[in-house]
Amino acid sequence: MTATIVHDTTEAVCLSAEHNLYLKPIAKMTISVALPQLKLPGKSISNWEVMERVKAMVAPEQFSALRISKSTLDYIRFEGEVENKTVVKSLLTRLDGKTIKLSGFTDVLKVRAVENKVDFPTRHDWDSFFRDAKDMNETLPGERPDTIHLEGLPCRWFSQRNSQFPDRPSEAVLTAVFQAFGKVRHVDIPMLDPYREEMLDKNFSTFSFGGHLNFEAYVQYQEYCGFTKAMDSLRGMKLMLKGDDGKAVACNIKVIFDTSKHLSDVSIKRRNQERLKLQELERGMAEIKEEVHQEHKIIYSASEVLSKSFIMKSSLIVLREKEERRNLKKVKRQQEQEQKKLQVKIAMEERRLLLAQRNLESIRLIAELLARAKILKQQQQEKEMAERKEQEKLEQARQKEELARLQQLEACRRRQEQELRRVEVEKQRALELQRKENELRERLLCNLIKKSTAAADPHDLAGPPAEAAAPDLSDVMLGVLGRVNGVKTDEGKEKQVSSARSGERGRERSSQSQGGRRHPQSPSRKRRSSSRRRRSHRTSEGRHRGRRRSSSRSSSRGRSLSSSGRSHSRGRSQGRSHRRYGRRRSKDYRSHSRHSRRYRRHSDSRGRSHSRGH
Repeated sequence: MTATIVHDTTEAVCLSAEHNLYLKPIAKMTISVALPQLKLPGKSISNWEVMERVKAMVAPEQFSALRISKSTLDYIRFEGEVENKTVVKSLLTRLDGKTIKLSGFTDVLKVRAVENKVDFPTRHDWDSFFRDAKDMNETLPGERPDTIHLEGLPCRWFSQRNSQFPDRPSEAVLTAVFQAFGKVRHVDIPMLDPYREEMLDKNFSTFSFGGHLNFEAYVQYQEYCGFTKAMDSLRGMKLMLKGDDGKAVACNIKVIFDTSKHLSDVSIKRRNQERLKLQELERGMAEIKEEVHQEHKIIYSASEVLSKSFIMKSSLIVLREKEERRNLKKVKRQQEQEQKKLQVKIAMEERRLLLAQRNLESIRLIAELLARAKILKQQQQEKEMAERKEQEKLEQARQKEELARLQQLEACRRRQEQELRRVEVEKQRALELQRKENELRERLLCNLIKKSTAAADPHDLAGPPAEAAAPDLSDVMLGVLGRVNGVKTDEGKEKQVSSARSGERGRERSSQSQGGRRHPQSPSRKRRSSSRRRRSHRTSEGRHRGRRRSSSRSSSRGRSLSSSGRSHSRGRSQGRSHRRYGRRRSKDYRSHSRHSRRYRRHSDSRGRSHSRGH
């Protein structure tokens, strides 16, 4: 890229003060001039004249460079550059929308001017490239955004001072210059490697004395921040060199991020191996050339000795001229044979060298094939790894589901065990309540039997009035037993009738058996027995009324008590099926016992009042 002289360096940013290198913003604009249609044949518009008119329009400002980028019959496009970026806006206001009047043309030429956009890679470009590239590994240097590819760098600006090769750039100078953005890991200047042209099929132009003015280079940073800082600093900039005399020269450089893994460890190692192979081949060829040179030297010395001896002996041996000629012919014949042998040997060595080159090419081809196979194998391994991870995820999900199911089953089992324990506790409680109920029933029966027997003894002594009171007591007993055992009212009545009949028969038998032993009763005893009969009759009537009231108040309670009474009469084996309802039966039994006690107190109080009235 050509260098231009810079007169104003106010916008320059220092890149390396040691080597007098600066960065200067690029200030370019595009100017389009619309051309009128040529009506007369043979008439043409001079591009040079249009360019001069454009330069006159921006006076007193000047373009540092103005060239024609495209010219058609409809328009001419210019690309202009100025030294300072601050001047661009003022030039755009002077040019954009203005017109040019050319001599010999009635139509005016309309001018449009815009500022050039910088063609430079952005952060999104390299992020998307390295994210989408399948053969890149961002954990390895050279395969991530860390390398800058520079083109168009002047050789003299990056050469060592006081060097015997002023046109040869130096990697140390390049490192020192770009160290300003961050720590540099590695740099590479392909033109400094004499074997690079043979290694990479002449893709790079290597160094030759006086043959190149610019060079390309690769700069690799250790950190990502150094790479981004360098790219951001070089965006829209050109390189400027300020001499010791104060004069400045600038040139445009091309800056992109490396996409070829040029400075990766694998590429560097491969280049070093190929360089070693080429050096070995070069040493082999040098040895072969040295051997050929020695053989030529020996032949030349031998021929020289022979010629000297021939000259010395020619003056002395005249008579043996023929023999000398024969000897000379023989020597010549030997020389020709040796020359032929030497040529054959040279041909063999060339053949050997050609075979070595072919072997080297085959080795390169095999290495490339192996590298591709390795890449394919790595891709296959990555794919298998991804499938394995997916299977592991599915297995983990299945195990989690199984664990959740087992936990649910365990929770269900625990709930069932708790329910079983609760049922057992309820069963034990029901059994205990049933036992207490049986004990209370037995006690109640015993108390009733005792009361009935106690009441029956004076009745037997009283005679016929006591016989009339006995059925009433049996009726009361049956009523209480009916309430305890849950017997229905109709069944109770039937039992009362049957018990009354059996009582009358028993009294008749007892009277017949004891008739001879009884004494005639006195009138006072008859009065007491009649009052007792009336009192017992009223007591039984009151009990019947209380029984009806209690049965009407709790019909549902009576049903449960009747069912419990029937189950008790059927036996303990059938009562075990009703253990779940033991608590309810115990409550009903307690309420029934309360009603029975209340009824007894009420009947006793009525009996006392009746006896007092009589």
